[in-house]
Amino acid sequence: MTNGWIDIKNTDMMLIMGGNPAENHPCGFKWPIEAKLQRNAKMIVVDPRFTRTAASADLFLQIRAGADIAFLGGLINYAIENGRIAHDYVVNYTNAAFIVKEGFKLPDDGLYSGFDPSTQIYDKSTWNYQEGGNMTGHAGTEASTGTAGASGGSAADLGSAAQGPAGVKGAGTAASKPAAPAILPPNVAYDLSLQHPRSVFQLLKTQYSRYTPEMVERITGIPKDQFLKAADLFTSIRKDGDMTKAGTIIYAVGWTQHTFGTQIIRTAAMLQLLLGNVGRAGGGVNALRGHSNIQGATDMAGVFDILPGYLKMPNPDDADFATFLKRTTPTSSKPGEWDSYNYWSNTPKFAVSFLKAMYGDAAKKENDWAFHYLPKIDRNHAWTQIWDDMYAGHIKGMFAIGMNGVQIGPNTKKNIEALKKADWLVVGEIYPDETSEFWKAPGTTGDEMKKIQTTVYRLPCAGFAEKDGNFVNSARWLQWKNVALPPPGEARLDQDILAQVFLKVRELYQKEGGKFPDPILNARWPYTQPRNPSLAEVAREINGQALADVTDPATGTVIKAGQQLPGFAFLRDDGSTLCGNWLYSGSWTEAGNMTARRGTEDPSGLGIYPNWGWSWPANRRVMYNRASCDPSGKPWDAERRQIWWNEAGGRWVGNDVPDFKVDSKPSDHMGPFIMNPEGIGRLFAPLAAFAEGPFPEHYEPIESPLLNPLHPKQSNNPVVRRMKTDLDKFGTPDQGFTIVCTTYRLTEHYHYWTKNNPMNVQLVPEPFVEIPHDLANDLGIKGGDKVKVTSARASYVAKAMVTQRIKPMLIDGKKTYQIGIPIHWGYRGIAEDEGVTALTGVNLLSPTVVDPNAYTPEFKGFLVKLEKA
Repeated sequence: MTNGWIDIKNTDMMLIMGGNPAENHPCGFKWPIEAKLQRNAKMIVVDPRFTRTAASADLFLQIRAGADIAFLGGLINYAIENGRIAHDYVVNYTNAAFIVKEGFKLPDDGLYSGFDPSTQIYDKSTWNYQEGGNMTGHAGTEASTGTAGASGGSAADLGSAAQGPAGVKGAGTAASKPAAPAILPPNVAYDLSLQHPRSVFQLLKTQYSRYTPEMVERITGIPKDQFLKAADLFTSIRKDGDMTKAGTIIYAVGWTQHTFGTQIIRTAAMLQLLLGNVGRAGGGVNALRGHSNIQGATDMAGVFDILPGYLKMPNPDDADFATFLKRTTPTSSKPGEWDSYNYWSNTPKFAVSFLKAMYGDAAKKENDWAFHYLPKIDRNHAWTQIWDDMYAGHIKGMFAIGMNGVQIGPNTKKNIEALKKADWLVVGEIYPDETSEFWKAPGTTGDEMKKIQTTVYRLPCAGFAEKDGNFVNSARWLQWKNVALPPPGEARLDQDILAQVFLKVRELYQKEGGKFPDPILNARWPYTQPRNPSLAEVAREINGQALADVTDPATGTVIKAGQQLPGFAFLRDDGSTLCGNWLYSGSWTEAGNMTARRGTEDPSGLGIYPNWGWSWPANRRVMYNRASCDPSGKPWDAERRQIWWNEAGGRWVGNDVPDFKVDSKPSDHMGPFIMNPEGIGRLFAPLAAFAEGPFPEHYEPIESPLLNPLHPKQSNNPVVRRMKTDLDKFGTPDQGFTIVCTTYRLTEHYHYWTKNNPMNVQLVPEPFVEIPHDLANDLGIKGGDKVKVTSARASYVAKAMVTQRIKPMLIDGKKTYQIGIPIHWGYRGIAEDEGVTALTGVNLLSPTVVDPNAYTPEFKGFLVKLEKA
């Protein structure tokens, strides 16, 4: 979230898409309701189903699953055409005025300039700004789009084009060597009138001019009059130039789980930038994370292509630390008259401090801070690729701790077959699960079981209430929790299991040596009980410590060697500090555990609660909050003041922690989006920021009931790659797969755990398929009948729940049906399930195709057939 759960109460307008918080985040949903009750905020809900969230909405629109970019693009077009944009915000706080290089082409035919069909990778060198200065009033008569033809740069070359979480993604794999790195120009050409035909604003306007209400209706199934009603309502906060109101966009995995999920979210961010909603109380783009600590897992590099704090992973071309830093540390790219904080320029401080935390005294300047101890990523190691590699016989073993890979899918059958080819599997869980009993999957015969040679080790782990530590919620709040009760029997804490395995592996390296033992032998392990590390000690290490006296030159504050750092501003690149994650620096200081605080004072009334827990970064509750003020430093809305410029004190002050250089005067024109090298928000994402284009474009899901009305010859995302195994099959309407299927969660169940709990099973005892009433009539299906859902990959059997909550839709003039299936059931569970359910997982149906930026599978929109079982 750019903002936070409680901040939603400050909004005037809500657009909820790709999420169902009333059912999936019921505690958090009280804040949207608070906004409705106390501020008369309006709520628009767009969803394939009429959900409990939709029941609270002022306006509900049913959309075809996977058509979100078309809807959001239509909102952008409507806002521009009707003058409902935040003009001063757009000119000063976004790259709308920046001029794009000649040779850049928009995707009228579905492809941007630079696409190579043989590699399915773009040469992105034309996706860049023009070098120059102030061209206001000198637009000339140049064409708005040129032809692709510039060279240099590649998908693997980030240069200074990307940074932080977005910059890590979209780089693809090391598929080709760049001729020369493409970088952003230091002095960008710009036109403050926004009239230059190659200005970002004019290109944006042209791009989304195709997303007319009529086109939105053809793609999404939302009737034109309903779309216009929603567009008028959502953009009404900017009617007649009003800047006092704020609107928020709320989403969850209904957006992320598509082959274009990252670009859906980006379209929402662009819309919010155009409306001036980012950085403001009651605004922002707010992701509802699917678990209580998903945010923390990502922050701490729970994915393959980042280091903690969203530092980039080394790759094989990084010959030394200096090369790595040059590749990953952006330089400012802005109009010469403007200023940019470019906070990722501190990457050397963050990286050296991280290496000191990893390798301690072994990390020295003389050995490049042990940089070569880190793995160098030369290929895709994302979730679906791991299973594909195991199926191909390349991966021989797996640790699956708190991760039920068989149930998660996609294409569960492929994951089961992959595990049959492994030599060993270690599962750490609190229940026996489908992954630990993959060999018992329904349909597996006794003879087949005998042929499976995979050795399975089951380790009983601790549940969340049996261990302390931090949860990091959707709002980026670190909140410490205490142990409620000890693990039962021989179950062990997760960190104890990991520590004991690591120490045993290190012991073997010490005795037997190895090809490259240095990272294992020199790993820093400073814990009081090495076999049983205290998570409090780990949290203090993550926060960061001074290894020598460190002085803040601005204030003269000295942090003595051995003391906890008060924040990331004290990190150094000379080896005098260590820090496991720069974003969390400040969470456990000399004053103690900031994340354990439970102060309930809220002086501003905005729901900031500065003394409750701790929010990254720097205990800041709303990110980019400089944008809550106009260019002169005055809040857009005096009643919801977050920060403001104090002329007498010569610094930024406020109710929240300023997300800005505190002494940068408004006249310096420093941009509020300090993590971008431009200092401003990106309507146009240059170079390698995204894999498939600098503006989002609507592409159809890989399995779709129609060809893309915008460009039928390029229907799908052009950079998405399909797995090639015999189990990777894809359905088409010609094969009879004409029904759109989406998956979702229920309030009464928690993913794949609660099917082991009799109380949850009593609430919703068996799986079902949610079927439109009209479709059920067509097929002669009644509520409670057993039905069979078939995709190109497998079949799934459950009872029919015939409902009016999903209506038939007209998609490009053709009647189209959608169905929905909850995800929670499988072949492990309580004994009462025996003989009641088919004991199959819904992800038997889903395809193995992923978003090329975040590598998330496409669970939310694929094709099936439906019949009576």
